[in-house]
Amino acid sequence: MPASRSSSRPLPLSGITILDLSTLLPGPLATLILAEAGARVIKVERPGGEDMRRFPPMREGRSLAYAMLNAGKEIVELDLKDASERPRLEALIREADVLVEQMRPGVMGRLGLGPDALHAINPRLVVCSITGYGQDGPRAQEAGHDINYQALTGLLSLAPGSPEHPATPAALVADIAGGSLPAVIDILLALRLREITGEGSHLDVAMTDAMATFAWLARAELEATGRPPAPHGGLLTGGSPRYGLYATADGRYLALGALEDKFWARACAGLGLEPALADDTRDPAATKAAVAAIVRSRDAAHWRAVLEPLDCCATVVRTLDEAAADPHFAARGLFRARAETEGRQMPRADVPLAAALRRDAGESPG
Repeated sequence: MPASRSSSRPLPLSGITILDLSTLLPGPLATLILAEAGARVIKVERPGGEDMRRFPPMREGRSLAYAMLNAGKEIVELDLKDASERPRLEALIREADVLVEQMRPGVMGRLGLGPDALHAINPRLVVCSITGYGQDGPRAQEAGHDINYQALTGLLSLAPGSPEHPATPAALVADIAGGSLPAVIDILLALRLREITGEGSHLDVAMTDAMATFAWLARAELEATGRPPAPHGGLLTGGSPRYGLYATADGRYLALGALEDKFWARACAGLGLEPALADDTRDPAATKAAVAAIVRSRDAAHWRAVLEPLDCCATVVRTLDEAAADPHFAARGLFRARAETEGRQMPRADVPLAAALRRDAGESPG
């Protein structure tokens, strides 16, 4: 188990107050990560609560999706459009070190809460605005969700599935890796800059911007050849027999990531691939077809027993419940984060922080 840390031990963001005006996923996950590192998070929601409170799955009338992102935060209901509520809001702004918002560009300004107005109330405030396309540019006012941001930046073109079976991305890459994580990084850097300058700042986090980061290898190929990679044609998107998913006899999948020669050699031996096909420089398509046929000939349990012990970067794809029961993840405390909300223990999302820098599982913010 991870080393236990006393709740009285200082955390990196102890003494920092975050005012969270965001909804749904990107902003709330960012502020959850900051809360895990010791920040006090005050989440402002409209009267009746934000939409995620009604988002399935539900348990005992409560959204677990909402709980996982917001457990342990202080929730305040406040109507940003109500002038009579402004003194209460301004008191929160004066108290805060960071304000996170996720409205379309211009909305905060129309509410009288643009960056200049906020800094007039609190000059040291770090304002973080998370949007799909950024605060400016021709697409700034366009609506979108994760799949749109991946589609528009070309990332989705690299592994779109087939026309018969288009592949919907399993991970919300734009929301989390383009919104939540850059917001956390930028906020921490802005707090450090404030230590130097004494002044707050306004951070423009556009979820689409990070999608270019994820396409770094494909963009290198485009630069080198003048042509974008064909769908499923890149080294890491299906173009190599060494890296990809292969169906098993029982309808499960083997994830093969044997890029390096030493891992590929072990995988070929475990698969029983004939030497001529093991040289995947000759005819990669033929090698891939042969590997697919071999893997499909036996069930997942067989390949788990044969290939995984070879340390060849071959892994049977686990279901979520199988992953939660894995001894490795149990030893590292994954999937067990909890926080008290409304007098009961609720799950909270696992976040990628080192154990020494975060509160213990089950511990509420101080």
